[in-house]
Amino acid sequence: MRSRLSGRPLVAAALLPLALPLLLTGCGGTGAAALAGAGAHAGAPAGFTLPPPTGPRAAGTTELHLVDAGRPDPWVPGRDRELMISVWYPVQRTGHDPGRGAGHRAAPYVRPGVARAFTEVDALGVFEAGTVDWAGARTHAAESAPADSRRGERPVVLYSPGFGVPRALGTTIAEELVSRGYVVVTMDHTGETPVEFPGGRVEPARLPEQTPDRIKVALDARVKDTRLVLDALAELDRGGNPDAERRRLPRGLGRTLDLSRVGMVGHSAGGTQAAETMRVDRRIDAGIDMDGTMRYSEGDLVPVAAEGLARPFMLMGSAPDGEPQTHLTNPSWGAFWRNSTGWKRDLNVPTARHYSYTDVQAFLPELDERIDIPDEGRTGLIGTVDPERMTASVRAYVTAFFDRSLRDRNRPILDRPSKRFPHVRFIR
Repeated sequence: MRSRLSGRPLVAAALLPLALPLLLTGCGGTGAAALAGAGAHAGAPAGFTLPPPTGPRAAGTTELHLVDAGRPDPWVPGRDRELMISVWYPVQRTGHDPGRGAGHRAAPYVRPGVARAFTEVDALGVFEAGTVDWAGARTHAAESAPADSRRGERPVVLYSPGFGVPRALGTTIAEELVSRGYVVVTMDHTGETPVEFPGGRVEPARLPEQTPDRIKVALDARVKDTRLVLDALAELDRGGNPDAERRRLPRGLGRTLDLSRVGMVGHSAGGTQAAETMRVDRRIDAGIDMDGTMRYSEGDLVPVAAEGLARPFMLMGSAPDGEPQTHLTNPSWGAFWRNSTGWKRDLNVPTARHYSYTDVQAFLPELDERIDIPDEGRTGLIGTVDPERMTASVRAYVTAFFDRSLRDRNRPILDRPSKRFPHVRFIR
């Protein structure tokens, strides 16, 4: 199996020429991809919509700027580490569109500066520069609306994206979990992908040339980023404001957090990060790894694979190059499985590919109707699985796992194969 700590970068040009070879080989075998800066494509860019969440609760979202004072940024010498995160939380529903809850507009899918960065280059190897309207895409969450704290505190789930990928690609999962009664926090990892900070400052991807320890440095930074996020949430829960700009936060946000019940889900490197953070930080009670290996390189395991976990964990794999990634086929997953004593489950979708566990699964088919995407590009990213069923199954299994592990609610879908989702195979 190839290293899957990294996914294909959304903005390839931002990483050229130093980082791209590693990122391409880590994305699940899609072959050579279009690289960078082909120039704007003729005609109006194509827009896309995300599937609305299916639960009864409406969502709001706000951004926080976090600074880890005294921790050097691994990619920018002389600068303290800083992050942008989004907090997704329940709001009162005031209309049919959850994105208009409490009279606030629907939040953009990505910030304007990041949208410009995505528009200027080829993205994911299949979206030519200028062909996608990244700036026009909207979420289903009301931007900075007051939180609905009438039902008290909610379990909290953290989300981290793949290496070189923005947090936006976890929006569908975040909104679904909020609609089912959770607070979700999605995080970017500065230096890996363009990130917009307060005032419109955009920090580009700054990954150095490929070195033997680069993945170790990245994962170490990601684990520390996660712990910073947990510290910031604890401050918010106490009534403080972790935002470096000290701006006003949505009313009632802190009262929605139950930090005694925290889970984490991540895609690719984000899944590895979830497991490794659980190894070193007891504040995370349960985790999900969506298609991320647990090794740095051949024969060099991430520590959590060698030690295992005693808390609930779920593996969700695809089939890179047609070979299902499971604990029976991926040696690092196998080591993690043998060494873990907590509740665990291993699911696989053999017709899916690496980006089937992201929003790409939801919006690529829509864009494919307006943009000439090569068949090999489409199948390399999301396989041949039915797009709507795949998105529905990811939502269902992720929600069921956290319901079971954080709320102690029985969810039979985790016990046996489901007729609703015949494409999902129970490995064990």
